[in-house]
Amino acid sequence: MTQKLYVGGLSYNTTDETLKEVFSEAGTVVSAIIIIDKISGRSRGFGFVEMSSEEESEKSIEMFNNK
Repeated sequence: MTQKLYVGGLSYNTTDETLKEVFSEAGTVVSAIIIIDKISGRSRGFGFVEMSSEEESEKSIEMFNNK
């Protein structure tokens, strides 16, 4: 069962691919998406990462929480 995680405090330069690469250190990333402002077209500084299992989600939380 997949787990979707909120990821905040991101650099405005972070891309979907960069986010996916970083979280892949904790396991299999099903999807990674940065939320984009519709008006400016810039990142809003947060996104969502979907991990393939609860265990990988917990590992990613341990690895990246408050980083």
